[in-house]
Amino acid sequence: MSDVMIRVPAEVRDQLAAVAEARGTSLRALMQDIAAQTLTPEQIRERADRTRALLAERFGHYVSDEESAEMRRKMREAATAHRAASAGTERNP
Repeated sequence: MSDVMIRVPAEVRDQLAAVAEARGTSLRALMQDIAAQTLTPEQIRERADRTRALLAERFGHYVSDEESAEMRRKMREAATAHRAASAGTERNP
């Protein structure tokens, strides 16, 4: 296995180190875990295609491109709202 050096701001490094420590793991193991859990765009498309096929096969519901786009928009809005709420909680404990 070869190592790769990634430059990040000190604040990011410190945050990742704190997360690793809280989980009782190393920074290396934390980064490997994050990489393993993060999907590539191709993996996301494959998962979406499998989900569409499952909905059609089991429930007879065919998801249109418009429905998919609307759901992605709603999910982005929800994620943004969640991040904003989390950031507000972190600042005002």
